[in-house]
Order: sequence, then C-alpha cells, then structure tokens
Amino acid sequence: MPGERQSIRDNSAVGRFHGVSAGNGEAVAEKPRESKTKKPESGCRRWLRKACPCCLRRQSNSYDLTSEADGVVAGNEEIEQPASPVSVSVETNVDDLSLVVRSVDLLSRKTDRNKKEHHTDQYSGDQLIIRRGQTFQIELELSRPFNPNTDKLHLELKTGALPLVSKGTHIIIPLVEELQDERWEAKIVEQNLNRAKLSINSSVNAVIGKYTLTVVTQCLKTNESTTHDPEKDIYMLFNPWCEDDAVFMEGEKELNEYVLNDTGRIYYGTEKQIGARTWNFGQFDEGILEACLFVLDNSEVPPSGRGDPVNVVRVISAMINSPDDRGVLEGNWSGNYAGGMSPTAWSGSVEILKQYHREGGTPVKYGQCWVFSGVTTTVLRCLGIPARSVTNFQSAHDTDVSLTTDVYFDEDMEPIHHLNSDSVWNFHVWNDCWLARPDLPPGFGGWQAVDSTPQETSHGTFRCGPASLAAVRSGQVYLKYDVPFVFAEVNSDKIYWQRNLDGTFSQIHSEKKAVGHCISTKAVGSDERVDITDVYKYPEGSEEERIAVETACRYGSKPDVYSSAMAEDVQVEVRMEGEGPRMGGDAQLKIVVKNMSSQPRRTTLHSQAAVMYYTGVLKDTVKKDKLSVELMPQEEKVIEWTLPYTQYQNQLVDQAALMLTLSGRVSETQQVLANQTSFRLRTPDLQIEPIGEAYVGKEASAKISFTNPLPCTLRNVVVRVEGLGLRDLHPIKVGDVGKHGKVMVTEHFIPSIAGERKLVASLDCKQLTQVHGVADIIVHESQ
Repeated sequence: MPGERQSIRDNSAVGRFHGVSAGNGEAVAEKPRESKTKKPESGCRRWLRKACPCCLRRQSNSYDLTSEADGVVAGNEEIEQPASPVSVSVETNVDDLSLVVRSVDLLSRKTDRNKKEHHTDQYSGDQLIIRRGQTFQIELELSRPFNPNTDKLHLELKTGALPLVSKGTHIIIPLVEELQDERWEAKIVEQNLNRAKLSINSSVNAVIGKYTLTVVTQCLKTNESTTHDPEKDIYMLFNPWCEDDAVFMEGEKELNEYVLNDTGRIYYGTEKQIGARTWNFGQFDEGILEACLFVLDNSEVPPSGRGDPVNVVRVISAMINSPDDRGVLEGNWSGNYAGGMSPTAWSGSVEILKQYHREGGTPVKYGQCWVFSGVTTTVLRCLGIPARSVTNFQSAHDTDVSLTTDVYFDEDMEPIHHLNSDSVWNFHVWNDCWLARPDLPPGFGGWQAVDSTPQETSHGTFRCGPASLAAVRSGQVYLKYDVPFVFAEVNSDKIYWQRNLDGTFSQIHSEKKAVGHCISTKAVGSDERVDITDVYKYPEGSEEERIAVETACRYGSKPDVYSSAMAEDVQVEVRMEGEGPRMGGDAQLKIVVKNMSSQPRRTTLHSQAAVMYYTGVLKDTVKKDKLSVELMPQEEKVIEWTLPYTQYQNQLVDQAALMLTLSGRVSETQQVLANQTSFRLRTPDLQIEPIGEAYVGKEASAKISFTNPLPCTLRNVVVRVEGLGLRDLHPIKVGDVGKHGKVMVTEHFIPSIAGERKLVASLDCKQLTQVHGVADIIVHESQ
C-alpha cells in the first residue's frame, strides 16, 4: 500500500508485476499516470527499478524511493512521476543481494607476506609466485559483507589449454572452517566490513606452472551465482622447503646455494689445469620465469605431467638441447660459429632464455656442454628444484652401452677408426639436481645426474637422467634413468682390444683409472671449488670400486669382459628379530652368510650404515666396518651387527630410518656379494584409555600416557588429539619431558556421532617422531 515500507521477499511476484509484495502473496504496484507521449516500455521504469530483482543484481544498498526527484530520465525521454503523491519505499535485506567480488588483491608485492614466506621475493615483478604445499593469502573486496549462513564462495585455478579436474589442471578450492594439510582449501581468516582475507592451502603434489584465478560466489537465498576473474595469474613452483615435497632439501645454507643463488662457478680445462668461470644463472631476472615455463609449454608433455619433478627434470634435459624438439640451444663443436655466438662468449643464461622466448622457440646458436649446463641450472632453480653445475675431468663417452671405454686395434696394432666411437673428453659439464626417487627402491634419492648436452638418445630423445648418484656409485646400472651412461662417464675402465686373424677380438690391456677425475662443483657459501668425486664413485682401486665396476659391466653389452660366469654359491642376507630395533637403544641386526658349496669359502664383507629419509634419500653415514668371514662347506654363520645409540642419536631424521649396505667378494670364485636392507628404529606408542562410557552430546574423557624412551630430555613436546565424529584437531602443549620420563594427560571431548569411533593421538617434538596411538570408542546415543 502507498506509504507502507516492505522488504522484498517474493522475487517471482516482483518479477512478474514489477511491484512489491504486500506480504500476503499478492503483488501491489501503483500504476503511473500516462505520459503525454506514449511509448512502449522496453524495460523497467526507473522509479520502479529499485524494486526489480534483475536491477537489484546490480545494486548493493537499500533504497527509499521517496527521495527520488520529480523528473526521471529513461533513455532520452523524460517520464513524469505518478499524478498522485505516491510514495513507494522498499527496504532490501542486504543478505538477499547477490554477493559480488569487486576486486582481488593477490598480496604479491615484494614486501607482502606471501613472497617472503614462500622465498619468492627475489623474483622481479608483482606477480604472485608461490610454492606448493604451503599456505598463501589473498584479499577480496566484496559488494557486501560475507555471511556464511547465506553465502557460498569457492576459488578455481586453471592451467593449460584444456584444464581438467581429473588431471589436476583445474583445481576447485572450497571454503572451510579449518584448514588441513596436504589439500586445496581456503579459509576466511580476517573480515572487515566488505573486505575478506583468505588463507589458502595448496597441495604438495600440485602441478607447477601459471594458473588463472576465478572467484565464484553464490547467494543461497536467491540462488544466484557470480564469477570474478581478476586477470591476474598465479605462478606455482616446486617447494624444496616443504618436507613433503619430493624436492625437499635440508639445510638453509644448501637451499641458499642450490635454489636462491643466482650466480655460480663452472669449471673447465684438464684435471691438472683446472680453470673456473663465473656464470650468471639469473633465475630471478625479469621474464625468466615466463621463459622457463615457455620451455615446458614448448615440449610435448602436457601440464598434467608437471606435478612430478622427476618427469619435469627429464623434460628439461630434453628441451635445453635442440636436435629433436627445437629446444633452447643448438650445439656446435665445429669451430665455425657463423650465424650465432661462440659458446665461449656466453657468460650467463638470461639472454639465451629471453631470446628463445622472444623468438617463439627458435633454438639459440650456439652452445657446448658448459652452456647447456648453465641454462639447465637456471631453469631448475627457477622452478624450485635444487641444482648445481658439475664438471667431470677425463669424461668418458660410451656409445655402445658396454660400460667400458673401448679402443680397437687391428692385427698390426693400428687403430680401427670406424670402431673407435667411444671417446674421453678433457672435461664435460652436466648437472646434479636434488630429488626423492619414489620410482626407485629406497636409498636412491638425493643427488641425481642430469645431462642436457646431446650425446646419446634416451627412449628416442636426446636427454640423460635423472640418474641416481647412489646407483652410479654402486654400479646398479639397471635402475632408471640412464645410469649406465653416467656410470661409464665417471667409472668405466679403458679396455684395449686387438683383432684376431679370424675376425674376433681379444682383450690385450686395461686401464682402471682412466676416467672420472676431480669431479668438481662450487662449494656451498663460497666461490671455492669442492671435489665431489667420492659422491660418484668409491676411491679408485678400492675393493668397493672394483665391485661396482664389475657389477655394472654384467649389465652391459660386454658382460663377460672381466670373467666368465661365476658360481653363485654364497648367499648373504640381513635378519631382524620381532619388530626390529627400538629407539633409544643399540640397534642390533643379524647378518647371515651361507656357503652352499662343497668347498670352503672366504670373503670380506664391507658394511655401511646410513641415515635415510623416508623418501629414500640417504643423509649421513653413521658406521662403516669390515667383516672377515670363513665358511666350511655347507656352513651358515650368523654375525651379530650392532649400531650403538651414541652413533645415531644426533643423526636421525623423520621416520628414524637407516640403510645397511653390504658388499664383498668370495676369494675362491670372485663372486660378488651385495645386499641392502632398510630398517627403522621403533618408537613407543601412545597409550589411550577411555574413561567411562561415551554418549552423543555429553562430555567424555580419555587418559593418554607416554614414556620417553631416550636417555635425554625431549623439548617442547606437543600431543595432538583428533577423532572422526569426536573432535577436531586439538594440540596439547606438554613442554619438556625428562629422560625416560612419563607423561600423562587427560583429554575431554564431546562425541557428535554414535557408533564405533576412533580417538587418535600423536606426539611431536624435534628429538622424537612417529609416536602415535589410537583407541576404539563406542559412542552411545544420548540417554
């Protein structure tokens, strides 16, 4: 009725009659007096538009139409107000209005928290650059305050030409009340009128690359949705600071060197005349991140394959050279560099990558091994993968997968040139990158060799690696990728062959120390050269090194180069009693050696125990020794092996895992013995004991107890309790726990769901991990 104030409630009625609801379901609207010139109405008349739902979608405030001026303009025509002094007043409930995102602030300035926490503040520009598996924040400016009771909001991130949820290239991020690790989620952490700050979790397995962001809102009362595309991209990188990322690297000094250092040293020359040059990696320079992503886009690997760093490294190894995929650099060793730049003229990677990007993927001329390596270091570090350039002096190039460097002579000792395709370079530069290798057995993560210089094809493409240095060192060349080639580069023997009159060849000489000298890289935190030859192979001439060589050659194209088939009549294995050694005490294992022959056998076993990340990356060696074993025919000997607590107490990492490696040779038959056994030190469980009965909606209790197994104080102990249908994650700060001390806490909870439920607790402190417990609790319906 005229003069009566109403709130819009029946949208359908308003939409039909362009009026306001009278509250009884009937539509009421005052009919205006006809204008002097009558024209057909093409839309809502302005004096009523304020009450029309389709117009309200574009408004965010309540209106009182009594304040309108007498003259109202519609298009170019002036329309008179009603003759009678009608006053139409509409009060709109703000929660009934569509929730619209006005703007998005990605908080991507160098001074903002995002870039500092994600170690991306060195990248040029104001793009939001984040690392996966870590929380970041954005701010939204909304058309009105967000009401969780009537509004819904979620974010969407898309990457690649055809984003798909199933491929991880279209990510839908829900709004939740509490964030949980290892999943995409968002939470409003701060709200001030129409501004809302969101904290967003990212998955540790997220695809890296450039994402477009969309914010989607929905008003539950009107069921109307809006989308906002801020036209700002988000860049996602690997995260070597995140323990759950496969590129995780421990140690700030190492991270500063292998990820954040944008200059380095590359070595060249000969082993007796080692030269060094400074190289500008420039991974943070303007345009370099875009250029690195362009390199990935220019490959045949879809964006969905960019969540696995092993796969990404393999792609980069192929894309830095150009023979088969128009990659970044064209190699040239001819001495004629017309049409391009001499490889020795480059001093950094920046211009190479910018030119490649600027020219739409035309290979840059020209590169040799140190240029390929320098550019590879730039791309890997830019994307968040720890990397270094490495120089191998007297570097072998094995062309026939023999795992030897072969030199052929005819009957008169003249070289047979068409057979002498193997070569030894004065020096060769490639890369190491730091990766877990979940695709390999435990113990083969850590440094991986990657070679972008086009020498031999791998699965039909010029690339090499990532090859586990642990596999290279031990001669386990059957492990992927391209371990045989890298092994031959650093540890192959040089074998001399002479052709016989019947056309066959006989081995006439061998050099066991011909290749793989002074393997060099820049030291952490200084410009000094550090020799890392021992990371690639055992000391030359040592028994371990000879075992590795002969082990490798058995898988090569000349498996009989060292001996004919040897008897395998001695076995070695490692056994453990029960559930294995326990934390806080000496670790004891049994090494069992069995002679299955009818003759006596003698051997010396080399044992090495190393701390290991659960991802398979070996950290530090904590014990090495030799075990002499003499066996009578058919005899089995059990050797007690002990690792004292004092040798591992300050070395362990998460999961308290270790690797025991055994290797040896049987004196009588030259049979190689090898065994690797991983084990972890068992930790005590938390004991959880429910107190009384549990009912829905009523407070219940449980007693949680724990005894420190270590002869040292545990610092800053925290117990966290959670349970399906019982409660959210809840931390209990216990504080310090003395050596062999006992902890007992009582936790209260209110079950919300009846049935068989579980209460789970875990203990966390720096000195002790993997301590947890669980209790089954039957929750009854309320009495």
